Order: sequence, then structure tokens, then C-alpha cells
Amino acid sequence: MIQKVLIANRGEIARRILRSCKESGIRTVAVYSEADENALFKQEADEAYPIGPSQVQQSYLQLDKIIEVAKKTNADAIHPGYGFLSESPSFAERCKEEGIIFIGPEAAILSLMGSKIEARKAMIAAGVPVIPGTDRAVESLEEAVTFAEQIGYPVMLKASAGGGGIGMEVVHTSDELRKAFENNSKRALSFFGDGAMFLEKHITNSRHIEVQVLADCHQHTVHLFERECSIQRRNQKVLEEAPSPSISEALRMKLGETAVIAAEAIDYTNAGTIEFLVDESEQFYFLEMNTRIQVEHPVTEEITGIDIVKEQIRIANQQALSFTQEEITRNGHAIEIRVYAEDPIRFFPSPGKITALELPEGEGVRNECAVASGDMVTPFYDPMIAKLIVFGENRAEARNKLEKALGRFKIEGIKTNIPMLQEIITYEAFKKGNTPTNFLDKYYQPTTGGN
Repeated sequence: MIQKVLIANRGEIARRILRSCKESGIRTVAVYSEADENALFKQEADEAYPIGPSQVQQSYLQLDKIIEVAKKTNADAIHPGYGFLSESPSFAERCKEEGIIFIGPEAAILSLMGSKIEARKAMIAAGVPVIPGTDRAVESLEEAVTFAEQIGYPVMLKASAGGGGIGMEVVHTSDELRKAFENNSKRALSFFGDGAMFLEKHITNSRHIEVQVLADCHQHTVHLFERECSIQRRNQKVLEEAPSPSISEALRMKLGETAVIAAEAIDYTNAGTIEFLVDESEQFYFLEMNTRIQVEHPVTEEITGIDIVKEQIRIANQQALSFTQEEITRNGHAIEIRVYAEDPIRFFPSPGKITALELPEGEGVRNECAVASGDMVTPFYDPMIAKLIVFGENRAEARNKLEKALGRFKIEGIKTNIPMLQEIITYEAFKKGNTPTNFLDKYYQPTTGGN
């Protein structure tokens, strides 16, 4: 049984994992960079060790250093959180070689689903609908243009190894494609070490719906219902909620069943998320699979009462899931917003010292926060510094709680996107649940306010 976990991450997700470990009586080890010398997660862990300079390439992506700390501290397992090394096949394989449990799927699964092209092939073989697109990386710009003309514009240009919106761009003409292809390929090569690109038909007015799955090594796979993640900026999520306010009950059940089929088809284990695009006629298409815990997992926890991190550890311990699909119930409505240290008008990062911080509290209000008053927000990492999650008996109640909680969320010394979030949840379209993926482009005008 796992007695000690090293958390190969930082910020709010490190604190989140720490909490579940402590509640389970598991000792914890944190690793930290120079920039995180005074971070809350470092202070809260049972043990903490430096692993390098502030830059991620010299610290949180240093596989060898992290393994070295795990062995030195006799950690039984490593939880990678999200981002960084969480979906690295080489990291998972190295853990296995060193006799350390990787709290996540096998390296082969990470490799398979880490390639969007190979993931598409696997889903097609499983009978899961996929968006019309190329079945391999396009070898040249001219090939991309030819294919785009065959399926018709607009098309989505994607990096095969991409994530977080990097290497993705919607193009509407061959001229736009010509301008975007080389830039996105270079960006993907820089971020992921792989510049391979492919194309998919762009689904207009779509919804981004994802399904949380859990699978143990005893051939038990379940889904924990869906999350609506359509409000995005530059292909990155800003607000998530569960359940989706936009889909029928029949589609809800079909998405859950399909997600389980998809996970079982690749012999998946641990926590994962199957992401879909849903069009206006409720036709759905596989988008990608995230083979780790998601930023937005708290909304699923709130409506099911299931601690996903604890379940990850249970699965890593080779234990069977403690519940069946029929025993999982859905209750109420939860909404999560991501608080970014950024200018809400220009969307530039806003590093600096937090001079004051007051988090909202109350029934149905949950905070996952990486910082405290007096902390420095550095330019070295993703600018998300906190998540605010609210729960209500229904969506209207959850939205009202969120509006009040955002009014009590006080951060001084840096700029944040809170003003944007306060505004968009007051729009009639949001109140009605009319939130397609182009919601912000359609409604939010940062220089003049919204509708």
C-alpha cells in the first residue's frame, strides 16, 4: 500500500493532492523550484526538496532530479498532477523501472493518447465518432491546403502532440492556412518537440463537453457524468460547470456510455477525461483524451461526492473501485472559474506581489488557491493562481452564489481576470446556458464591456 507520495507539481494542484493524501494518512513530499521557495504547497508538505532554478525546463521538467528525490525519500509513488510531466510516457516508464508507482496510466497509453493522430485511429477502431480530418500528419503546406479544400473551410489546424490550445488555430481561407501552418508547426516543435500538424473540420457553434472516467486494473470502468467546458479564450478553458446545461438527458447518457467504451477499448486505468465536441443537432465527436487529472475536476467532485484524487491513489494501489456505475449519483450543480494573474483587457500576464488577498467563504463555496497575501506571482509559470468553485441545488442557485462570491474575491497588487468573469456570468446568454465555444468572441468586448 502507498505510504508516501511525491507530488511532481506545484501551485493549486499540488495543494489539492496534498489535502487528499493527508486525509488518507499518506505522507507527502514536495519538490520546488527557486521561484517557489516560499510557496504554500512547499510549506504544507511533510518534506520538501529543491530541484532547480525557476525555469520549468530546469526544475519541474527535470525527470532525473524528481526521481532522485523520490528514491532519497523512499516515496512509494509519484502523483504528477496536470501539465509538466503528467502525460510523459518516458516519466511513467522511468518510474516503473525504478520501482516507483506512477499515479496514472501506463506509458504505452500515454504515448498512444498523447498523439492526437494515433488517438483518432484508436477511437475510429472502437466505433467512437471522430471529427472529419486527416488520418496522419500532413507532410507539407500544399498537402494541407489540398485537404482543406476537399473537406471545406473553416478547418481547425492542430499540433499532433499539442495541448492547452498551443498549435491550434481556426482558418477560414487558404491564405489564412498558409500564414498559420508554419507558425503553428514551429510553435508546436518548440513546446512539444514535435511539429507534426493535422487538420480537422471546424464545427461551428459547437459545445465542448467532456466526460470524467475512472478505471481500475480489475476491468471496472465507470463515468462520473459530464462537464460543460465551452467558455474558452484562445482554446483554453475559463469556466466549467457540471452538469452541462445544454444537452438532453439522452445525449448525457450516450456520452457517458461512449466514454466508457473509449476507455475500455484502450485498456485504460486510473482517472482520465474523454473530450467531445457537440454540434447544434447533438451529433458528437471525439476530440481528445486527457490522461491525467483535469483542472476542472472539482465540479465533478461536487456533484458526485467522489474525491477523484483519492480514487486515483486507490487505483494505483491495485484496488478495485469501491462503487459501480449504478451507485454513482448526480446531485445539484457546480460551476468553476479560473482566476488568472492577467490584464482583463489585454489578456497579458500580470506578475508581481500580491499585497492583499481575501477569498470568499460560505456554504457551497470552495477555493483551490496557490497563493497568499505577500506572495510573488512570477512570470515563469502558467498565470492561473486560483480556482473558485460553487455548488447549488440547481444552476440558477450556483450562478447566484458565484456572482456573490466573485464580489467578495479580493486580490490587490496584481491584475486578474475577475472583472471579466463577473461580467460574463451576468449575460442573459450565460444565464440561459447558451454558451458555445465562441461565447467570448460573440459576447465579451473587453474595451467596452459586454452586451
